[in-house]
Amino acid sequence: MNMTVLDRAPDRSRESVDKSVLGFIDCDVHPYTKGPADFDPFLPKRWLEHKQTIGGRPRAGLAKTSMYPRMSPGAGMRMDSWPKSGGHPGSDLALMQEQLLDLFDVAYGLLAPLVGGSAAERNVEFGAAMATAVNEWQLAQWCDPDPRLLGAVQVNIEWTEAAVAEIEKRAGDRRWAQVNIPPRGLEPLGRRRYRPILEASAAADFPVSLHLGGTSGHASTGGGWPSFYHDEHPSYVQSMQTLVTSLVCEGTFEAIPNLKIVLVEGGFAWLPALAWRLDKHWKRLKAECPSLKRLPSEYIHDHFWVSTQPIEEPERPADMLSILEWIGPDRVMFSTDYPHWDQDDPRYAFKVKLPDDWKQMIYRDNAKALYRLD
Repeated sequence: MNMTVLDRAPDRSRESVDKSVLGFIDCDVHPYTKGPADFDPFLPKRWLEHKQTIGGRPRAGLAKTSMYPRMSPGAGMRMDSWPKSGGHPGSDLALMQEQLLDLFDVAYGLLAPLVGGSAAERNVEFGAAMATAVNEWQLAQWCDPDPRLLGAVQVNIEWTEAAVAEIEKRAGDRRWAQVNIPPRGLEPLGRRRYRPILEASAAADFPVSLHLGGTSGHASTGGGWPSFYHDEHPSYVQSMQTLVTSLVCEGTFEAIPNLKIVLVEGGFAWLPALAWRLDKHWKRLKAECPSLKRLPSEYIHDHFWVSTQPIEEPERPADMLSILEWIGPDRVMFSTDYPHWDQDDPRYAFKVKLPDDWKQMIYRDNAKALYRLD
């Protein structure tokens, strides 16, 4: 069943664009492959043979279904984003330039690859090889042909040494903006066994991007596997809350004071309420977490950034201003989520008028400062 969600036909012309949003920095752009063989040129002979004869062993709880249907091939994409030459939406650089980068004169687009399966691979050696292949693919197919596109370093965090080596290999290369770790892992990210990877990211001056998604193999809700996609989708936001709680309560930011975390595509209206709850309970349970020297909300304010898409839409639009004020307009960064069907067009993203200085920060300045962009 088709349903109209925007009661006006989107105007795709450059002339219709609000000049104040031109030149924004897009913090969530999804590149896709034309096919699984795209990574083959970047795999060593051993792992290419492994991929072709054995294949991957992902930590997926449901063997033959996608954990996130809107990410499935053929679903969840803008109807006009299918390349005429064939291939998957997001696999054609020229079309991405036409529909996003050139249309809005995007200053930078931060890539968020949801391909390769490296992070969820049970065979961590193969997962590390796939992570490197995806990284080399980003450079060859996207970052080098269009320097506006900046890569996200892929790693398999279950093999610490390889993950650290991959991060250090990319350090200092301005084609890379951040390290990407899926929110759903085997254990909460604040566990001490993951600290070497977070330390390496901070040492390389890479923010850590936690993009919604991932397959841990565990049930996606506290009560088990959901019956419907409608159940599954909101549970990703809960996984983001778990990440924030773990990183704060485990004392991660006392141990790594220069660590920066970006929450991508997980919403953000829930962040104030979570911080209030953490502050309340910390006052009573602080003896259990002696490594925390300050209120949890202070660590959240200092170490977390959020991307805008998807933007919650409260019944009273002005409530969004209160949420943004609590989080801090200097901690919010604009993203489109191109080429998904529910991507945000910068002309229509906010249902409430933002103060001019907030708009400048959200669309440009915050990402420019965080990622040290010229």
